[in-house]
Amino acid sequence: MAEQIISPGVFQRENDISFIQPAPVEVGAAIIGPTVKGPVEIPTTVTSYNEYVRVFGDTFDSGSVKQEYLTSIAAKNYFSQGGNTLLVARAVTGSFTAASSTRISSSNESGVVNTITATGDLSFNSFNITSSAGNGPTGTENAVASATSGTGTGLQLTASYSTSASINTITLSGGSGYASGDTVTFTSQSMGSNLPNGTDIIITLSAANILNSEAFTLETLGKGIIYNNATGSEDTGGHNSDGSLVSGSKDNLRWEVSNVNNALGTFTLAIRNGDDSTKSKTILETFNNLSLDPNSPNYISAIIGDQVKAISATGDNITLTGDYVNRSNYVRVSAVNLKTLNYTSTDGITVGVDSNSLSYSGSLPFAQSGSFFGATGTNVVEAKYFENINANNQGLTDGCFTEKLTTLLGNADEFKFNVISVPGATQQLMPNVVSAVTDLCETRGDAIYVADLYTYGATVANVTGEADEINSSYAAAYWPWLQVSSATGQNVWVPSSTVIPGVYAFTDGANAPWFAPAGLVRGGLVGVIQAERRLSRTQRDSLYKSKVNPIATFPGTGIAVFGQKTLQTKASALDRVNVRRLLIALKEFIGNQANNLVFEQNTVATRNSFLAAVNPYLDSVVQRQGLFAYRVVMDDTNNTADVVDRNQLVGQIFIQPTKTAEFIVLDFVVEPTGATFGN
Repeated sequence: MAEQIISPGVFQRENDISFIQPAPVEVGAAIIGPTVKGPVEIPTTVTSYNEYVRVFGDTFDSGSVKQEYLTSIAAKNYFSQGGNTLLVARAVTGSFTAASSTRISSSNESGVVNTITATGDLSFNSFNITSSAGNGPTGTENAVASATSGTGTGLQLTASYSTSASINTITLSGGSGYASGDTVTFTSQSMGSNLPNGTDIIITLSAANILNSEAFTLETLGKGIIYNNATGSEDTGGHNSDGSLVSGSKDNLRWEVSNVNNALGTFTLAIRNGDDSTKSKTILETFNNLSLDPNSPNYISAIIGDQVKAISATGDNITLTGDYVNRSNYVRVSAVNLKTLNYTSTDGITVGVDSNSLSYSGSLPFAQSGSFFGATGTNVVEAKYFENINANNQGLTDGCFTEKLTTLLGNADEFKFNVISVPGATQQLMPNVVSAVTDLCETRGDAIYVADLYTYGATVANVTGEADEINSSYAAAYWPWLQVSSATGQNVWVPSSTVIPGVYAFTDGANAPWFAPAGLVRGGLVGVIQAERRLSRTQRDSLYKSKVNPIATFPGTGIAVFGQKTLQTKASALDRVNVRRLLIALKEFIGNQANNLVFEQNTVATRNSFLAAVNPYLDSVVQRQGLFAYRVVMDDTNNTADVVDRNQLVGQIFIQPTKTAEFIVLDFVVEPTGATFGN
């Protein structure tokens, strides 16, 4: 309500101009490719190589040989060169699902049924469980049921049976969730003969048939059978004498419940590495004082998270199922089966009870440990790797790169990156992938694609021929292949896109994106053992003429990138990588400033606030040798009355990018003796 000033007096007002602009999102590289493990087709940001290994793994066994994906080598090189953030999209062939935890049993499972009384006529297909006792499921338990009335027309059970004079042994099949007082009902199937009144019936119940009160269920965030280290829901067998899992590995997980507090209704859950042992535990995460009470601030789903991420049907965004953000790096809660609503009363002492006046403490899990099972999806084991990559392409095919994945990465608001690579996906073998990723960068307008052209062993003509098929300033190519050290302990050959994003990262850290990521100063390739070929000047000329950036070897100096052309065919300022990356950097900053103007008043004050932010930034770019000159226009000349009436605000940024000195010409003039040299 507007303040009314009528009579004289002093009026005090507040004008809060202390709003803090949010810090810009840090932007780094993106990589698409196969990984050992991790989320499938859900782009995930990692901020160090150690985090990459934790989420996506490094080495794996392919047949009897240890291998490493190009994706892992690219991530290692990128971070070693100063990269800060890496967006990883795991590509797979086939269907992959997550693994579930083995049974996390509750204290309710401390009893097993030992008496069953069949009431009524034997034709009834139900039994009433009248009592339970014991110290826990110990395998197969025997229970005796006696018929007390009726002549019997055949007992109805879906089970196998055997008959003798008066004894019938029946194995119960199917069913779950039985507890004391429950009625167990089976579908109809005649025994085949009448049973006299009073006939004893022996029913064999397994522990799973008797009680199935699982407190909660966990599910791995990553997908693939690599997360399996149990063969079924019961975590029995498969253990070595030291408590380690026979099938446990560094790439899968275990869980452990401890510190169960019946008075408070809390417990501790630890996520352990799959290859640890009882005496030497590797605990990855610990969640203390968890509760099964949905009203508790420590409710297990709220603390660990329960969301599932999936690509939407349209492919342009990530859908979320579940109520709580995933806070665990490894698992989510897929179900809470025994909730303990209001476990303690308002006085914090009285233990809550359920509708049957049973203590909620029986719903708590007891101290135990287990593993995971049930995941599907296998990494390709018969693939070709490194210099042997062919059409099989170490498990990468056009089918890995579904249209919805490239559509998803086209969401520039959700996924931030300024350079992207798909190591091993060559124009020669996978032109559809190269075309799709190039289109992705052109559509986004804020990233450049480092493309591979040909497999190992190519000629200059092979490479230049493939380069001629691409025409875009949003893509660049480098050649030849390079030898690096792998985590397997072997020296392996990799395509240039495996290491070039690291050169870009080093350039950004040492200078700025608008400096050429090439030459002996910024283009040196750290960690590269040797190049596939030592290019002559003539070969470098042929490559550069065809838009391919040579990787040169200089004796005594090392291996360095010696070109910075984009794959744009037309000669312009944008046929150079440093200019394209300059535009990407400018559009990122200026675009972020423009976002702050949306829904603001279309007035001179709003325009001036934009100019006040953009002009100093462009001044700094000039001072840091990115521009010769610039001019920003956002005034009445381009924001006429009709433009304002259409709710538009128009700005124009004119820039003169600096050029790099790629051709150094030195004239040596020999003068006669006695000549005078002027100043």
